[in-house]
Amino acid sequence: MSIDHLDHLGHPSTRPATAPWASAAGGRWRQAAARPIAFACDAHARYQCALFRIGLSGLVLAFLLREWPHRRVLYGDRSPWALDLAARLVAENHAFTVLTWSAGRWWFECVYHGAILVAALLMLGWRTRATSVLFLVAVLSLQNRNPLIGDGGDNVIGVMAIYLAFTQCGAVWSVDARRARRNRRDGRVDRAGFVMWQILGVALLWVSDGFQGTAWAAVLWAFWICQGLWYAARRWSRGAWSRELLDAAATMLHNCAMLVIAAQICLIYATAGWYKIQGTRWQDGSGLHYALHLDYFSPWPGLGSLLASHMLLIVLLGYGTVVMQVAFPFLLGYRRLKTALLAVMILEHAGIAVLLGLPFLSAAMVVCDAVFLPTALLRPSRRSGSRPRR
Repeated sequence: MSIDHLDHLGHPSTRPATAPWASAAGGRWRQAAARPIAFACDAHARYQCALFRIGLSGLVLAFLLREWPHRRVLYGDRSPWALDLAARLVAENHAFTVLTWSAGRWWFECVYHGAILVAALLMLGWRTRATSVLFLVAVLSLQNRNPLIGDGGDNVIGVMAIYLAFTQCGAVWSVDARRARRNRRDGRVDRAGFVMWQILGVALLWVSDGFQGTAWAAVLWAFWICQGLWYAARRWSRGAWSRELLDAAATMLHNCAMLVIAAQICLIYATAGWYKIQGTRWQDGSGLHYALHLDYFSPWPGLGSLLASHMLLIVLLGYGTVVMQVAFPFLLGYRRLKTALLAVMILEHAGIAVLLGLPFLSAAMVVCDAVFLPTALLRPSRRSGSRPRR
């Protein structure tokens, strides 16, 4: 009997001898199972998510600053869509807004200026786990206060703000990433985040009566509890398994959220393209011609009339728009065509912003298109920093 068949006490091993072919087959199976697990536990599209965070929050910040002189007419006490009408609509469609909780101007000013502050902090990447949720609350509150305002971009931003709260949007290009690197280098513990978590818990408890039985209270409390578990595992857990488990769960949630964002963008383009195909005006190539002659979508009538006078160009642009929108989900799988496709779509949105007067819708879709940019284009090159200075 060889020494390989003895246990640590010197007795014969009770395990059957494993054949070489069986161990090799088991190793291949383990490697095959380990690959998808490692893929799922690795955060993907971090640079795309950071760019998405910066673009989305920057767009909301620009809109709120642009409409600051008209904020009371749009969402406040001077709005034609009165507060009782907004409260009645919210009660019917179960939407979420905090602006119906109080009719006082002080509450509206706090919410509006708080939304500006949160959008700026999220764009900088400061405490993104908390500011992304507050950004979601601010966007939905303003959007559902007056649903008659917007050019379609508000709907895109509202949906994407929900998905953004489930991502690790502060992993790169953020104040959070810089702070994490400094804390790891100096061996310090982040206590300010725990204090902020406590303050948000007290604030959430204070406003819990305003949710009126909606499910949003449970969603916000779930965010708060999960963040508390993460802080507790980081601070007081003796073993590493709890931290690794929470980090793996957060990573998989981030990957799922990015996948849902990509699927939502593909659905937007595919739906727009297939609806155009069903219309007779787009089938004969005259859909864009009539769109350029709508008074509501004509910020530059002279430019629109000049373009509409070239019928061949109008037909080509109309058919090209339909083809690009329908084929968008299918062309993303080709790496060589994806960058050119994104460039064409960005040019299309720029044309829509100028010719049809829909700047925020176009900007929102450009921000969404940035999710599909290749990582090599966004990640800074490491070789450039290793070159010697001359």
